[in-house]
Amino acid sequence: MRTGLTTLALALLAAAGLAPLAKTQNPTDNLLSSVEEIQSDFKSVPCKRQERLPAVRALFEKMGARPEEITSTKQGNVENLVVRRSAAGTDTVVIGAHYDFISAGCGVVDNWSGIVTLAHLFRTIGKVTPRKNVVFVAFDREEEGLFGSRQMARDIRKEDVSDYCAMINIDSFGLAGPFALSNSSSPSLVQLSEQMAEAMKLPFYKVVLDNADADSSSFVAKGIPAVTLSGLSKDWESILHSKNDQTEKIQPVSVYLGYRLALALWDRIDQMPCDAFRKPVK
Repeated sequence: MRTGLTTLALALLAAAGLAPLAKTQNPTDNLLSSVEEIQSDFKSVPCKRQERLPAVRALFEKMGARPEEITSTKQGNVENLVVRRSAAGTDTVVIGAHYDFISAGCGVVDNWSGIVTLAHLFRTIGKVTPRKNVVFVAFDREEEGLFGSRQMARDIRKEDVSDYCAMINIDSFGLAGPFALSNSSSPSLVQLSEQMAEAMKLPFYKVVLDNADADSSSFVAKGIPAVTLSGLSKDWESILHSKNDQTEKIQPVSVYLGYRLALALWDRIDQMPCDAFRKPVK
């Protein structure tokens, strides 16, 4: 792991208007997580299947979730972890990341990076008052066929689908700048992601990965607008699903920028009408 920010990294943050917040006498006054705080959550990554879910739970507790707020939805051999932030009304946004991984490596990029991002989003959103309910989900068995997200989407009753305004999926930050996985996303949310990145002066791409799918697809299939945000580099195929998916591959700034983009995207969704993203993109 890189232990400090390079000149290039600092320049990228400054250019994007995303320089880490200055330290205050009371660090909890800051709403946003810092690069260093995100980096610290990669110091000890659970590399055994049986350790992964308890570590996810512990990370959410570290971010301020009370044990009784963290629920486990288990059906058969699929177990998702869910934490909710309630608001008035029924409008709901889902933010998710899968916690399972291919055991050839440690699954740090794919997808402990997503879990860390998800937990820090929970921490930040917990400090404000959302207009819409927010459901944070750590999905199980994505690698085997999106089983965790399919289970959640399947359990949403037909009459309740309209209450689900959008789903933001975080999958594999840490290698490069953020992009949207277009073939697994709704065009409306890809477009909004692009607009938010442009407003933040953040380089952003729309990418189609052959033979790749993500948990957002489960919600798109249910009629719920969804987008997958990722941060892979051109050499991703030599890292993901291999012995090379280890902690030293992570660039904390990449995860930080993904966190900031996902947070900005959520904030805009939270302010807009729930049906705004079901309309065709012009």
